[in-house]
Amino acid sequence: MNLIHDKKFASIENVQLGLKNAEYICSKKIATTVYLAYHLEKPILVEGPAGVGKTELAKTAAAFLGVSLIRMQCYEGLDESKALYEWKYGKQLLYTQMLKDKLNDVLKGAKGLSASIDKLHQYNDIFFSLSFLEPRPLLKALQQKDGAVLLIDEIDKSDHEFEAFLLEILSDFQVSIPEIDTIHAETKPFVFLTSNNTRELSEALKRRCLHLYIPLPDPKLEREIIRIRVPGISEKLRIQLVSFIQQLRELDIKKIPSISETIDWARVLLLLHADKLSADLISETLHIILKFEGDIKIAEEHLYEMTRKAIKEAAI
Repeated sequence: MNLIHDKKFASIENVQLGLKNAEYICSKKIATTVYLAYHLEKPILVEGPAGVGKTELAKTAAAFLGVSLIRMQCYEGLDESKALYEWKYGKQLLYTQMLKDKLNDVLKGAKGLSASIDKLHQYNDIFFSLSFLEPRPLLKALQQKDGAVLLIDEIDKSDHEFEAFLLEILSDFQVSIPEIDTIHAETKPFVFLTSNNTRELSEALKRRCLHLYIPLPDPKLEREIIRIRVPGISEKLRIQLVSFIQQLRELDIKKIPSISETIDWARVLLLLHADKLSADLISETLHIILKFEGDIKIAEEHLYEMTRKAIKEAAI
């Protein structure tokens, strides 16, 4: 990395404070993993339920470092050409046409077919050089002189073949392009991989990474996140809505609300000029935090009881 970045990563406390200043409230465990990964120059494999801030951690790390975020969204069928590079075929064709127009000049002085072919071979490498290469996210991240944060998002959605292809980049920070050579990173990127655990990742991939599991936040941490992300909301309402969300997560529902839904709900309540929760207000906005009708019906069965508990907790 570089000296400016190293100062920011002088201690775990610096990292935690820096992420907080960039509006990412994290536990010491998260800050410690980010600190270690930076100094060990290892990728971080971030796992956990959807919506707990896995992607946001990489975005905030880029803001904290003051470098570009290069994101690659994974999906089934993702291949090397979409992730690493493509040849600029249109440009190659244009230059081929230009060479054709200059063919007489190129072959001037050549005697016989063999000599003519030797002359043409001098131009082979021109069409397969960096000038004709279109970098995709992986190659682009290696080419950043000032470094970058490379986010490989939802790696569990890619195929096993693509996962294996990543190993060279994650261990050596280099890629092999047959027509050119091996390209090494100018400055090693800070790499984050996220996974929602839809499939088991390979041992080879896990060995190359530091593992970080981000769980759903406890009430204290969640209140602090809301305080930073939705600063206009009152302390009383913040305590009430977090209490209600925490109770929802204890119900037998299909999709429990994540921290991203808590933030969305807080913004909605602020937009509605609410200063406290009520059963009616919650009923009207439940669809913001619950995504399935069956879950909403289950929550409505416990609505008044959970609302009373949330209001009581804020009064203590």
